[in-house]
Amino acid sequence: MSGNEAIAMAAYEAGVTVASGYPGTPSTEIMENLSKYEGVYTEWAPNEKVGLEVAIGASFAGARAFATMKHVGVNVAADPLFTVSYTGVRGGLVVLTADDPEMHSSQNEQDNRNYAYAAKLPMLEPSEPAEAKELLKDAFELSEKFDTPVLFRITTRVAHVKGVLSKGDMRKSSAVCGIEKAPAKIVMLPGNARNRRKIVEERMAQLTEVAESDTFNKVEPGDTKRGFITGGVAYLYVKEAFPEATVLKLGMSWPLPEKKIKAFAASVDELFVVEELDPFLEHHIKAMGVECHGKDLIPNQGELNTSIVRTAIDPDSAPVLFAPAELPMRPPNMCAGCPHRGVFYNLSKMKDIFVSGDIGCYTLGFLPPLSAMDSCVCMGASVTIAHGMAKALGDEGKGRLVSVIGDSTFVHTGINGLINSVYNDSRTVLVILDNRITAMTGQQNNPASGCNIKGEAANAIDLEALCRAVGVKHVETVNPHDIAECKKALQTALALDEMAVVISRAPCVLLPEIKNAPHNPYSTKTENCAGCMACVKLGCPAISWTNITSQEAVAKGYKEKQKGFAVINEVQCNGCGQCAALCKFEAINRKGE
Repeated sequence: MSGNEAIAMAAYEAGVTVASGYPGTPSTEIMENLSKYEGVYTEWAPNEKVGLEVAIGASFAGARAFATMKHVGVNVAADPLFTVSYTGVRGGLVVLTADDPEMHSSQNEQDNRNYAYAAKLPMLEPSEPAEAKELLKDAFELSEKFDTPVLFRITTRVAHVKGVLSKGDMRKSSAVCGIEKAPAKIVMLPGNARNRRKIVEERMAQLTEVAESDTFNKVEPGDTKRGFITGGVAYLYVKEAFPEATVLKLGMSWPLPEKKIKAFAASVDELFVVEELDPFLEHHIKAMGVECHGKDLIPNQGELNTSIVRTAIDPDSAPVLFAPAELPMRPPNMCAGCPHRGVFYNLSKMKDIFVSGDIGCYTLGFLPPLSAMDSCVCMGASVTIAHGMAKALGDEGKGRLVSVIGDSTFVHTGINGLINSVYNDSRTVLVILDNRITAMTGQQNNPASGCNIKGEAANAIDLEALCRAVGVKHVETVNPHDIAECKKALQTALALDEMAVVISRAPCVLLPEIKNAPHNPYSTKTENCAGCMACVKLGCPAISWTNITSQEAVAKGYKEKQKGFAVINEVQCNGCGQCAALCKFEAINRKGE
């Protein structure tokens, strides 16, 4: 099983009955797998804050509850997270954060161990799938025993690596489901919150004793010439690089066992702290007055591996590795037939506009040859950034500011931005790229899809009605594969002196019902190609360009100055027709026509 599959099984065996999350690499497969277990209610939430609040509600009712999200999702959920630290729980509550060192699929590589410190919450951190399975079950029991949510941190490598494990024992919550009123505990008015603040400190002191005595943190004896303090996947790298060394493995990242750390430090000649990303352990260990090496040797950016750890600490003994093989370049690109391409192609032709982008596969619209996105910060920020620019630019910004956002991201945190823009009289254009799915993370359903996490029919948001309900007067829906229609809709919206919304609606070409449906691809009549490159400028991976010399051009019957010709790969072509609409020379036609 992968780490994510192991964690889903662990949640089931831990007795979780309510789980909510928002898809985000590397955490997405946890909820997808957990939804297959009987007796566990699972749902995709529109964003991480909502997902955590659902889990908090279930916990208040006495159920064991689980919330999953990627690292940046914790930023969205931070508001309820910091306060549920004060209220505590009834049923066990675990919040999983999946951090992404190296930014394989993320906009930053923040280290969420810092959230445990800031929110005053215990954090457990496994190194591999089998440990993740057992540690997650322990996390729920820790949560109920100490009346606290527990943060559970994994990283990309733990989430996706495979390990051998088997079914385990089923555990039950000590809480009983039912309505139980406890306003002094869970109504966070200032008077109640001040009392709970004291309890939080008492709880952290008790958890520190757990960190000192429990097997979460354990010493693995060995050669004391070098001692290592480590945790998470970095523990595996240390064990592979220095198998003979003594190691203090921290399964509980916070709070830290100060007595145990000091005793361990005194038992070794030289102490090294090995951890990915921030010097979280190193700073707190040095604050204890313990001397150690850490980020003076170990990189503080990207993923570690065995070679990096060995080379950083003992470069003379590091083995010489063979150079990586040269691989052909595979630049990221939107799929052949992607509906977003039609919108970005039109935007790329509007040279005097600024396009504020958002998080999703459509972010690839910033790449050449489209180069049609000018900013991208975080989920939902496209709408508000365009609005802010409009207020800063005044009349200079009229007709020049466009924000683009996917349907899932719009529901995530874009709706509030649109409400703000309408309320504060914005003069921008919002393009909602509605491909009927959360595509980038692997086609998860969302509140606009019409299906729930199990693929069953569900209520779907009417995006047009929603936009009108918050005050947008001009809402137009277009088929992005119709280049001319899309262009006209964008021009009309930009010409208005008010907030306008264009909904670009066409399904993702990777949806099974689209991918498996019969379609007639386009083919190239190369003898008609004039070498204008209009189709190539779409950036479709199904279209390739062949350079030719003037002599070859003449030999093929082209004009001598023609530099090349375009060819469609019919296997890749999904038959969207965007390229055919741009060809003025009848060189692109449906196959067989």
